[in-house]
Amino acid sequence: MLVSNLQVKLPIHETFQSTVQGEGFWTGTLVDFIRLAGCPVGCPWCDTGYANGGQGLPSVPRSIAQLLAELQSSRVVISGGEPFIHQNLLEELVRALLATDKQVSIETSGAYWQEVSPLAWITLSPKEHISPKYPVKELFWTRANEIKLVVSTGEEVDFYRKYFVDDVNIPVYLQPEWEKRDRAIPIILELLKQHPSYRLSLQTHKLIGVQ
Repeated sequence: MLVSNLQVKLPIHETFQSTVQGEGFWTGTLVDFIRLAGCPVGCPWCDTGYANGGQGLPSVPRSIAQLLAELQSSRVVISGGEPFIHQNLLEELVRALLATDKQVSIETSGAYWQEVSPLAWITLSPKEHISPKYPVKELFWTRANEIKLVVSTGEEVDFYRKYFVDDVNIPVYLQPEWEKRDRAIPIILELLKQHPSYRLSLQTHKLIGVQ
């Protein structure tokens, strides 16, 4: 494996360590988070603050060496924002993490593509249904290790189902939109009856009050 340039700097929104992954396949796992700054997609429920483009949100240049020095968990989640907008920089970070024997997960809307190590776990959470300008790049439908759909009305499943209905090897998680969870959870329970291979994903970290 090639060694990364540890002095390469990335725009960082925030980092936090030894928290619990609250969503998807790795729920309950102790993880560190590296949130890269910037995202144009504009999800209205964005936890990180990029619903309106993120103007004024933190974006602090930090070197890969600085990021590595603060890690505490065996798995590191790279999120954002949208990590894949950072061409070349993302792969440098992934390479450096893998070189230190970290397990790596990346969360993405799939709207931007670049090659990253096949050892990196990709969580694809598509947003084309709310931001038509940002469709999922086709390669992600086979590269993703899991698909996470944020559900508000249930129509989200019909919107994307044609892309992954026949692929039982990629788990599909239905996650209620947090602010509409009282309405969304019963909808998801009905959807699970129609699609028994799908799974419910609750935001466990919010339920137990951790970041």
